[in-house]
Amino acid sequence: VQMVESGGDLVQPGGSLRLSCAASGFAFSSYCMNWVRQAPGKGLEWVSHICGGRAEIVYAESVKGRFTISRDIGKNTLYLQMNNLKPEDAGLYYCVRTAGDIYWGQGTQVTVSS
Repeated sequence: VQMVESGGDLVQPGGSLRLSCAASGFAFSSYCMNWVRQAPGKGLEWVSHICGGRAEIVYAESVKGRFTISRDIGKNTLYLQMNNLKPEDAGLYYCVRTAGDIYWGQGTQVTVSS
């Protein structure tokens, strides 16, 4: 199992980013795929998940209406479209596989600053 995140960058408040998580070694649609973030000096915060064959989607209240999670089964890739970014959205974003053995990617850094 391998998961590699990308797409993190420095963006101004109000800007947008799209994160990707390229996964290999397992059937994507059989698991729950999550985005989890960690702001500097703070604990882990779950952001969103997309689960199973029915692609059940849930968002944290802090990102609802601004972030969109999606996946491409054929490419085994998870995405997080982030719009209207705020300084409090900054942090290291991880993709995490759950509903079975838990695996974490290495993370991608998002910085929101003017």
